[in-house]
Amino acid sequence: QVQLVESGGGLVQAGGSLRLSCAASGRTFSMYAMGWFRQAPGKEREFVAAKNWRSGGTTYYADSVKGRFTISRDNAKNTVYLQMNSLKPEDTAVYYCARGQVLTTTPTGYDYWGQGTQVTVSS
Repeated sequence: QVQLVESGGGLVQAGGSLRLSCAASGRTFSMYAMGWFRQAPGKEREFVAAKNWRSGGTTYYADSVKGRFTISRDNAKNTVYLQMNSLKPEDTAVYYCARGQVLTTTPTGYDYWGQGTQVTVSS
């Protein structure tokens, strides 16, 4: 059974930074794509960023976070990160990491999900 555990969320002022971490169980972590999604109250879950299994491999970002967020992974630690800079109030959401069979921006392409971590950006 694969488990994903996010951490690093919190309350930050607009313009600030946070780094989210997602620790994954399982010995085959490096074989999968890993993604970050977020869901704000009353809204659908939306794609944020994803990275394929090689640490230097293909990366996707949502247009709304390009230039501000950076996804990275450490396969030796079975951990994926999301560095979030220049945060805006509209970034407020619960952030989820997920494991994907392929690199995709679509939530249905991910088979395991973490429990989520709250990020709140105050204006």
